This record gives sequence, structure tokens and C-alpha cells, in this order.
Amino acid sequence: MAINLANKLGSGISPKQFMDGMEKNREEFQANYEQFEWNNNEDREFFESLQFRDDLRVLILAADWCGDVVRNVPVVFRALETAGMETEVFVMEQHLDLMDQFLTIGGRSVPVVIFADTGGYVLGQWGPRPAHVQKYMIEFKKENSDREAPDYQEKLALVRQDIIQAYGKGNESGAVVISELRELISGL
Repeated sequence: MAINLANKLGSGISPKQFMDGMEKNREEFQANYEQFEWNNNEDREFFESLQFRDDLRVLILAADWCGDVVRNVPVVFRALETAGMETEVFVMEQHLDLMDQFLTIGGRSVPVVIFADTGGYVLGQWGPRPAHVQKYMIEFKKENSDREAPDYQEKLALVRQDIIQAYGKGNESGAVVISELRELISGL
């Protein structure tokens, strides 16, 4: 069954309001936003070409405490700005009803970038991490389904180190995020 978010369209906050309201990680988020650079002209031109599409709306589930949000959302914001797409942010804790429609491996993970049509029908989604990074969490969840296991937190800390390494140095993963968004939008 198709998910319709018409009741959510227009009820989020702007990317600027999200950034201005951040209580945690604001400096790092802002730095990632300001340091964004296009890795190739084809990607930039693709997102520029979307300025003529007025049929897509973007809803982003996010939280300022989340490292994946700090790494990925500045890149997403820049791409969507270039595309001129209407974008709203929904702080996860204030929109659990929305969050619970977009669980990742059964859990609440942000960011989730949701693409919908003007009527609110969901066409696609991206997140919470680039696929090459997310594979570590998928594998971890398969092997560690019992959150109450005595070594669960220890193993989780190790997989988080793998995830940080997979992101690479600086803004390496930004190009991957752009590529994955481009592929997703191309199919809409």
C-alpha cells in the first residue's frame, strides 16, 4: 500500500530553521554545509536541471544529536538547494508518527530523506547512510538481534567504529550521497 503524507506537507520546518535551532553538533553541521563542493559537474548539472520540476516534495526526518545527520544532511541540503526542491525537516522526536512509517531494520534511524509527489504520495526514500556504510549496520543487526545480550553494546561500539571508517576522511562520502540521490531521483 502506498504511503500518503499529504497531512504532513507544509507542517515541517525549513532547512535553515533546522540549522538555526540545532542544540547539538551545530558547528560541525554548519562546517559540513559550508565546505560542500560538487565532485563533478555532471552531478551539479543534474541537480540544476531539476529546478524545472515542481512535482516533487522532500521531507527529511532528522535529529541534531545524530552523527549520520551531521554527516549526510548538509550534503542533502546542498543538493536540494541546487535543485530548488521544496524541502521540509521533521525533527524525529516531534514526529514519531512519521518516523514509525520509515523504520530502518525495524528501528528508528535518521536521517530519512523522503521524496513525495505534490499529493503526498511517497515515491522513494534515502537514508540513513550511504549503502556502503549502511551494510555494516545491516550485518550487525542480522548477527545481534538480542538488544539485551551482555555484549550487545560492546559489539555496537565496534560496528560504529567500522561505520566511521567507512565514511572516510573529510567529505569523501558526500560524493556517494550525491550519487545515490541522483540515482533515486532519476527513477522517480
